[in-house]
Amino acid sequence: MTQDSQHGKWTISSSDDDEDLHRSNTTVTKPPRLTDSNHNSHKPDSISSSKQDKQAQETAAVVKTEPQLAPVGASSSTLVIGSDARQAAHASQLTPVKYESSPSFAGKRKKESDDSGWALSDSDDDDDDDDDDDRVKKENRSSVQQKVPAVKSSLSPKQKKPKVEKESRPPSPHGRVYYIDEPDDFFETSIPHLNDTYRLYLNKVTGLDRKYNSGALHIRDILSPLFGTLKESVQFNYCFDIAWMVQQYPPEFRDRPVLIVHGDKREAKARLIQQGQPFSHIRYCQAKLDIAFGTHHTKMMLLWYEEGFRVVIMTSNLIRADWYQKTQGMWISPLFRRLPAGSAASDGESSTFFKRDLLEYLASYRVPELSDWIQRIKEHDLSETRVYLIASTPGRYVGSDMERWGHLRLRKLLYDHTHPVPNEENWPVIGQFSSIGSMGLDKTKWLGGEFQRTLTTLGKSSLHPAPPIHLVYPTVEDVRTSLEGYPAGGSLPYSIQTAQKQLWLHSYFHRWKADTTGRSHAMPHIKIYMRTSPDFTELVWFLITSANLSKAAWGALEKNNTQVMVRSYELGVLYLPSAFNRTTFPVQKNQFPATASSDAFPVPIDLPPKHYSTGDQPWIWNIPYTNAPDTHGNIWVPS
Repeated sequence: MTQDSQHGKWTISSSDDDEDLHRSNTTVTKPPRLTDSNHNSHKPDSISSSKQDKQAQETAAVVKTEPQLAPVGASSSTLVIGSDARQAAHASQLTPVKYESSPSFAGKRKKESDDSGWALSDSDDDDDDDDDDDRVKKENRSSVQQKVPAVKSSLSPKQKKPKVEKESRPPSPHGRVYYIDEPDDFFETSIPHLNDTYRLYLNKVTGLDRKYNSGALHIRDILSPLFGTLKESVQFNYCFDIAWMVQQYPPEFRDRPVLIVHGDKREAKARLIQQGQPFSHIRYCQAKLDIAFGTHHTKMMLLWYEEGFRVVIMTSNLIRADWYQKTQGMWISPLFRRLPAGSAASDGESSTFFKRDLLEYLASYRVPELSDWIQRIKEHDLSETRVYLIASTPGRYVGSDMERWGHLRLRKLLYDHTHPVPNEENWPVIGQFSSIGSMGLDKTKWLGGEFQRTLTTLGKSSLHPAPPIHLVYPTVEDVRTSLEGYPAGGSLPYSIQTAQKQLWLHSYFHRWKADTTGRSHAMPHIKIYMRTSPDFTELVWFLITSANLSKAAWGALEKNNTQVMVRSYELGVLYLPSAFNRTTFPVQKNQFPATASSDAFPVPIDLPPKHYSTGDQPWIWNIPYTNAPDTHGNIWVPS
């Protein structure tokens, strides 16, 4: 069915639970184009569930036409990977729409929330309120695909002739070619200085002042011989550009065996395997995704060297765009040495039980391709690790298994290994992420209920205060003025369909502001969660993870809180002061340029967070932005 809004007519098929995270990899063959749009708003048609299912399937059959397979060995300039938002970004980069005039998008609004700026649709029945029987029905529906037609200016060709003066258009830093080469000193040529205390790093960003890349790492640095003599590796991820990935390995390691762990099915799987046809050293392992709308979102490297073994847990996909001009983060383990012959599998354990938990996570895949790696890890000493593993793996869990995965795993660790603090109701929780799922008609449905209880757990206190929650998510202006310009929003797939159903969420939003770090121009794809003191100078815990703000990633309670359901694979590491013989972590205020190892924690966002001002709007990927050009002199018109 179709629905009109102030942003144009868009097509709905069915459940939108985290739909932005669950698009198949496709190849875009059409650039964004300008078309006519209707701006009137009306209530969507009411249809029965069975009729809606049938209509949704028919709609999906029309909208989700399978593209042709990409040519073998396609370069990253022609290969498009990821969500619809990323595809739109790629198309915009190939054939940008220059800022010439400002089409009018004025139209009638059905209903507005104070200072929201978004139209609120009347179809606000929350899927997440369903009981378990209804939830099963929901999972059997076709997935949602919303289509927001691009907008064409109502100005006649004669009216369009006056163009914006050149001096008023911000110059593109890249000229006609989107990607620019990194400078000669961009990659490490000597053993990099690593923060041995926390082992938390940002990625290098092309186009930033050199001091803001000090202490940061590129994927080529991580895979270089400086870190070890590589024998074999495993790459767990969501999006892959195989040809680009292979080029990041140094020439002497480029033919070493690589196992790709992915969640692609059917045509998407075929495309992934086709990408790797020129590379005989690459094998594949498909993660089981048995629950609808789940994804394999974990981002991890397992690196086996002649000298030992290393784990890298990160927030970047294995595509060039994610390592180019985005803010990403990673935890890099120490080099784990091999245990003496005859050691027990339980030897080499850390105080955080990282080895046990990593083995348990790998075993959850239930695939033979990982059996050799499970054995290798058993043979190594991981006792130096001082972080806790926080993982999600698909399934429905009851009893003690509920605390093994997702946000209940985080709650359990905070309960066991932290302590209450005075006036803890004033200690805010901060979350930063790059995508947002559907969370219900109001905060009590999930965010302000079970998830808030997890985030606010401190030790065994029976108190459950409701401290401030600051959610950091970029505004339209943040995206527009970024190094990438509007295409940076392709990695922020928050849709208008989801946003209109949860306007209440926007009151939590704070800007991606990095004025003191100088990294505000690199849009975030990093995901972090933490709890700080009221003056933002101390941390009681910090988490870097692949998990965005969604129930699919973190899990949701079912059956009167006796069961938790998790849809996706996710992975992150939790820092707790007790593992570092501290009561809190002091926050490092000036991270750049990086200096010697410090006891202060390198929080990768500015504190305190800055609340949205009047007029600030969260970035929504599938509506046009034509009122002002971005840093490349272009506008955003998703097709």
